[in-house]
Amino acid sequence: MKLDKQSAFPPFQLNGCHYDLSHLNAHIVDYVQPALGQKTAMTYRFYVSYSMHCFTKAYAHQSEAEKQALMYVAEKEARPFCVERYQFSKYLPDIIKNLANAKIGFAGYDNFATIEIMDEKQIKRFYKVAFVMYRFQKKLRLHISSAYPIEKWEKLKPVGFFKLAHNLLQGKSLPKPYR
Repeated sequence: MKLDKQSAFPPFQLNGCHYDLSHLNAHIVDYVQPALGQKTAMTYRFYVSYSMHCFTKAYAHQSEAEKQALMYVAEKEARPFCVERYQFSKYLPDIIKNLANAKIGFAGYDNFATIEIMDEKQIKRFYKVAFVMYRFQKKLRLHISSAYPIEKWEKLKPVGFFKLAHNLLQGKSLPKPYR
């Protein structure tokens, strides 16, 4: 898929372990806004891509040698691979498919985020998924700029997914949080 961001990530090898990243390949998601009153149902087709920040992280406690041993080299940058972020990244495709039904809010720097998930043991976890929405070559784009586990809930000013999608499709500015 030809997009303005990297659309696939090669697997990573670490200490004999193979980390498949194909779950973060770019893909298309159709979000259907149900009919309401006089308004008919509307489908928004988004071209979704992910940043390497979803599975990489440089930590201050790491030595330069440790960082180099973990280095993941992508098309435009290199960062140390992070096993924890990688494990959480496996939730991203499902999170993104269900984004229209999720609680999302303003996360600063033109980013929006959703941060609550249920892990494989059905335990509530906080996972901040920051994303941007924009148009590129007449396509609606959704790019996950970063995703990482957080310790506690962050209160975000809510925003409706379909409000963002509608404004984007109409060429209007995306809403901003009230100050």
